[in-house]
Amino acid sequence: MILNIKYFAMKKINIKIIPAFIFLIACFSCNKQLDIKPTQSVENGQALNTSNDVEAALVGSYSDLIDFDMYGGSIFVCADLLGDNNELEWSGTYQGMTQIYTKSIPVDNQFVSDTWLAGYAAINDVNNVLSALDVVIDEKKDRVEGEAKFIRGACYFDLVRMFGKAWNDGNPSTNLGVPIVLTPTTVISGESQLPRSTVAEVYAQALQDLKDAQSLLPAKNGFFANSVAASAMLARIYLQQGDFENAANAANKAITDATDNGYSLNAKYADEFPNPSSPGAVPNTPEDLFAMQVTTSSGTNVFQEFYSANGRGDIAITSNHLDLYESGDDRLNLFYTSGGSTYTGKFENLYGNVHILRLAEMYLVRAEANFRMGTSIGTAPVNDINKIRNRVNLPSYTSSDLTLDKILLERKLELAFEGFTLHDLKRTEGAAGVFNWNDPKLVYPIPQRELRVNANLTQNDGY
Repeated sequence: MILNIKYFAMKKINIKIIPAFIFLIACFSCNKQLDIKPTQSVENGQALNTSNDVEAALVGSYSDLIDFDMYGGSIFVCADLLGDNNELEWSGTYQGMTQIYTKSIPVDNQFVSDTWLAGYAAINDVNNVLSALDVVIDEKKDRVEGEAKFIRGACYFDLVRMFGKAWNDGNPSTNLGVPIVLTPTTVISGESQLPRSTVAEVYAQALQDLKDAQSLLPAKNGFFANSVAASAMLARIYLQQGDFENAANAANKAITDATDNGYSLNAKYADEFPNPSSPGAVPNTPEDLFAMQVTTSSGTNVFQEFYSANGRGDIAITSNHLDLYESGDDRLNLFYTSGGSTYTGKFENLYGNVHILRLAEMYLVRAEANFRMGTSIGTAPVNDINKIRNRVNLPSYTSSDLTLDKILLERKLELAFEGFTLHDLKRTEGAAGVFNWNDPKLVYPIPQRELRVNANLTQNDGY
């Protein structure tokens, strides 16, 4: 029996320069109630006059990126809840998450609004960095620009996936996504109240930022973004678009560059999700192409908060999911029972890093893209799938055994509970219970408070 310790993630948001079409947060309490005050201008807390200033601001961008509602994990946990097809059981008391789980999201849903806020806060951070590149010393300029563009491209991709229709739902050249802001916002004015760009335009911006990052960054860069991570994010975007040739090529580059620079799959699946006997910060594993660092003094792992019985324990796993595994699959050994419910053991460490890009995902992307095209970029699809299967003690497939359904199932089980449910459901045109993949209720509404301060924004269908 595991003690179910209920705790709330306390957050403080430092007021920084953020876009004109969002309100500023004055106080964020643990029950997610906001004291919101509109404001017309915000002082820049740090003048970017020297190279050290800009580098410090870049580090601050990562701090905003790991906000609870962005890459701290909420944007991914909520995507799992919204796309769930009776494989998860939500028992939490947060009304906003209940609304997401039941696909009945109002326009004032706090989690939705705060994801918008957090995403644009991180974007504005890096826009400030990019605006001051001239003062960065030459030997650091490429790295600083590359990291900033990685963050911006990743944020735009994840925002447009949540607030816009899927790439394959109608015409992305006319469907509305999110506003594209490429310069710092310092004053709330008519000029800064931008309309929504199209889904195609936002994807194009994300791709361009990540291509720039890929060319500017080194293959190794500590735990900050590097060229391997940029290639991996590009592969993820191309797969979401159904651009299988580019997806296979980007995944192949990520795999090749990763293995050339010391990355590798962990020997055991459980090793990717370390749970030391004494909770504390842990380093990235050899499989982590990019992860957000959580320490005892900063950062939040929202996966741990909601998926672990040692966190809030609000998300349990149903037999509908467990029945998908083959007998002997080592991934089954990560599940455990507490208080009569079954939980995933992926996120037991309160201070575990938030895995954003794993090498295993790249093998799955390359396998699927190659299979759909009938190609073998890098290697044959069966070899990539068997690499994933063999690690969890499952027998190899032969080429004649392999089907697209088997590849998609392998992906589903390998990446379960890591934020892929909704987006894979949409690109493969599946369903979440009675909700078809293109149901408007599977798209976030534009937050009501954004519509109030920016007359140029329009609401999504169904809200």
